[in-house]
Amino acid sequence: MTSGPETGSYSALFDASPVMFANLSRVGARPSLGQYVRLLWARRHFLWADARAKVASGTRQNLLGKAWLVLNPLVDGAVYFLVFGMLMKGGRGIDNFVGYLLIGVFLFQFTTQSVNGGARSVQSGKNLIRAFTFPRAALPISVVLRNLLNLGPTLVMLAALIYFMPPAEEYTWRIALVAGALGLQVLFVTGLSLLVARWAAALPDVTNLIGMVMRVWLYASAVFFSFDAFVTDPDLLVWLEANPMFIVLDIVRDCVLYATTPDLMRWVWLGGWAVGMLLIGFVTFWQAEESYGR
Repeated sequence: MTSGPETGSYSALFDASPVMFANLSRVGARPSLGQYVRLLWARRHFLWADARAKVASGTRQNLLGKAWLVLNPLVDGAVYFLVFGMLMKGGRGIDNFVGYLLIGVFLFQFTTQSVNGGARSVQSGKNLIRAFTFPRAALPISVVLRNLLNLGPTLVMLAALIYFMPPAEEYTWRIALVAGALGLQVLFVTGLSLLVARWAAALPDVTNLIGMVMRVWLYASAVFFSFDAFVTDPDLLVWLEANPMFIVLDIVRDCVLYATTPDLMRWVWLGGWAVGMLLIGFVTFWQAEESYGR
């Protein structure tokens, strides 16, 4: 029996020198950590464009459009003010409780939306993962970028409210330090979003638990009350004040409301949280790169 042209071509393929396959790699294989970072960096422009497109499309169907980016945290702030400020007197001993409350609500909402969205990002992007080859970390990172773009107009509204609402605050040079605190918050939230995305991809039930954890974290971050008024145990107070979101809110409140330069150790703690969480979240997510399309 003689070999036809097709049989001969397959024979030639398998008899070929191994040099032909030297540059081939298994589809879906996990790249090295350094290569993974380079692949993500090469797609940075796409990530920003994708985030901007989703911000625009996310509010297009609403009558008030992008106004909801500001209205949602304002409504939440009004509810918390009614319950904790007026009914429970949670603002006792807090100068400019309205500003204190709005800073807490606006900034914590960014963390909540990013973590919740990051947890769902791999599951909701399943079809995209199976159709294209790209670093899967782009999915939770895109969620954080989208929420960061949403945060922009809310910060402008927050600054205006604090400046014009009584008691009006006089901004000092310390307002420039807010950018540093927000930058560290973004790094921390990005790492946390990558971490929960990894957990939720392995066990989808995690997404249901995250909502409960975020509510507990909200109360543990002094968003609408002061620890000084309710916590008397000094050991417990030390643990509560080591909470990264409390540190973010404390630094921003000092800079914006009280014209106080935050203590250096607050920056050291926040920097440690931000860098540590980013590294842990990124490496943990990268280690499971091959599993996300299954």
